[in-house]
Amino acid sequence: MTARRHPETTTAPAGDHAPADRPRVRLETVDERSDGQRLDNFLLRELGAQHDKQPRALVYRLIRKGQVRVNKKRAKPHLRLHSGDVVRIPPVRDLRGDASAGRTRATIPSGWLERVESMIRHEDEAMLVVDKPAGLAAHAGSGYDFGLIELLRAARPGAGMLELAHRIDRETSGLIVVAKSRQALLGLQEAFRPEGEAKKTYLLVCHGHWPRDLVSITAPLLKEQGEGRAHRVTVNERQGKPARTDFDVLARNAGEPRVSLLRATLHTGRTHQIRVHCRHAGHPIVGDSKYGERARDRGLGGRRPGLMLHAHRLTLTHPTHRGRLTVTSEPPGEWAGVLESTGLPLNSIHSTRSN
Repeated sequence: MTARRHPETTTAPAGDHAPADRPRVRLETVDERSDGQRLDNFLLRELGAQHDKQPRALVYRLIRKGQVRVNKKRAKPHLRLHSGDVVRIPPVRDLRGDASAGRTRATIPSGWLERVESMIRHEDEAMLVVDKPAGLAAHAGSGYDFGLIELLRAARPGAGMLELAHRIDRETSGLIVVAKSRQALLGLQEAFRPEGEAKKTYLLVCHGHWPRDLVSITAPLLKEQGEGRAHRVTVNERQGKPARTDFDVLARNAGEPRVSLLRATLHTGRTHQIRVHCRHAGHPIVGDSKYGERARDRGLGGRRPGLMLHAHRLTLTHPTHRGRLTVTSEPPGEWAGVLESTGLPLNSIHSTRSN
């Protein structure tokens, strides 16, 4: 249990009886497991928005309108909860109805469940490091029935806790970390903050020949955000948040159309950071449907490829035993066709193993 539940008493009109399934106000007392968690993330879990039972936008609307209270006071989505806090959650009917019971497992194709174990690159008592395929969202929502976290929970129904420590875009492939305990989650989240010590390295293929002397981009980024989800990110010198990405050129082809294979190292973790910085530099990532160029993608040889951005290496301090951990993942096999057709050397990817 993440909280102790004390439903508020509601009084029905005389002679009337409220339906047994009528939603009621809930008062949730935060326990140790949720200590330090943001209010919006607490509600997303409690109301099932992480499992697509409710739209994420609804959670933020309830907070904004003051229907959610912490210790009887209005609160902001980013408020950090502490053990003993009492959160008032207004009546919200499960949009999926009774049919939502068991929904996560029922709607995940068996083929995905069979793939889970082969996707795991590292596992211990505190955490999992999973090699997420491109096209699989980190979590359900926004039109997707399930994501990586729902897949893991369905494949391991006996797991006490599985929570994302950070996220990568649905279109991006590669490494993502999942915590197995609240203690591990808090430690990992701290490591993945912009000032944290976790090091994330990506591989990407971009259009054009990336200048070898362009080794770092620090353009500040502004997220144009709707309720509960980001729509688009732009470079904004006045209002943007600090962002830094370092780039290394691993290979450039000799023919046309020109492309480059790069290694990108994140120093901050802004939404779509690498994708927007590459576009800002005039070298959009191949296959980027949001920030790229369709005509240039199709000019590589017919069908437009998927986003060629891969979370290649993670290095961080283990959240419990404090040892240094490094995990790597090779890019998807689909990359080989683009590399071969454009004349990028295939061994340029394999040479990254020793970097």
